[in-house]
Amino acid sequence: MLKTTTAIALALIATSAIAEGELNLYSSRHYDTDERLYTDFEEATGIRINRIEGKADELIARMQAEGANSPADVLLTVDTSRLARAKEAGLLQAIDSAVLEDRIPANLQDSDNQWFGFSQRARLYFYDKAGVSAPPATYLDLADPAYKGQVCIRSSTNTYNQTLLAAIITHHGEDVARDWAESVVANMAREPQGGDTDQLRGIVSGECGIAVSNSYYFARALRSDVKGLSGEIDKIGIAFPSQDAEGAHMNLSGGGVAAHAPNRDNAVKFLEYLASDQAQVYFSNGNDEYPAVTGVDLADNVAALGEFKADEVNLSEVAANIPMAQKIFNEVGWK
Repeated sequence: MLKTTTAIALALIATSAIAEGELNLYSSRHYDTDERLYTDFEEATGIRINRIEGKADELIARMQAEGANSPADVLLTVDTSRLARAKEAGLLQAIDSAVLEDRIPANLQDSDNQWFGFSQRARLYFYDKAGVSAPPATYLDLADPAYKGQVCIRSSTNTYNQTLLAAIITHHGEDVARDWAESVVANMAREPQGGDTDQLRGIVSGECGIAVSNSYYFARALRSDVKGLSGEIDKIGIAFPSQDAEGAHMNLSGGGVAAHAPNRDNAVKFLEYLASDQAQVYFSNGNDEYPAVTGVDLADNVAALGEFKADEVNLSEVAANIPMAQKIFNEVGWK
């Protein structure tokens, strides 16, 4: 169920919420550490943020139902697939910002400037150091029969996996992607279950030899106590896939200006703020992510994962292949 963070957020739904000095933010980022992002922006600009938080699909459905009367100024969500879905539904608008064009790498921007990426998570292979002597070197290698009964990975409904498969389609074509997905299903240690942290816990418990997870779940366990993981995290090795090929796949967190934003100028200012050094550092320090802007310092626990080559594929091209990725998942029986 959607939740509002303040009474103000409830009130703005009942009114037009058109007021200079306000910003109505619909966000599926559920991290308490993002509070710092919002308060710093408010202090720097005097613009008050009214937040509505919920799951991405719920927010998208809400904006569709609200139509031209939606009070949303900015949609902030996780992963390319949701950003692409919002664009296809006509919920975002193109903006012209020299700041964003300059700061955000071109491959992390929508081709029509309707959404921009602000932080990244590398989708990596993690493995049992004692039980796996040679982890997969590339994404395609996860399909090797040598890993039969060892792979733990989330369900096909997970947006991170949808975008990963869409990237494989972009790089290698539909036939290769279909063969890969079918072979990964054959290599699974168990039916898909739980989140990325649960895949990592499977290595600790001995159920999984190899787990697919976003980097920030592991980095978080280095920084803080994550039950069932942090205490035995030394058992887990990290493999950055495809370093001699396309590079490690990057999942995206980003946002765009709502199609009917009543406070459009403030919305653009907020997105430009998210591209600032101050905000970019906080994405890493506060939530264990990789900044979208190049040259920004990483948090110590994120840097501890090691240096790697990131895939620089254009995510607009990847987004176009997400429907095909879901079709392939369904065809091969990836639950």
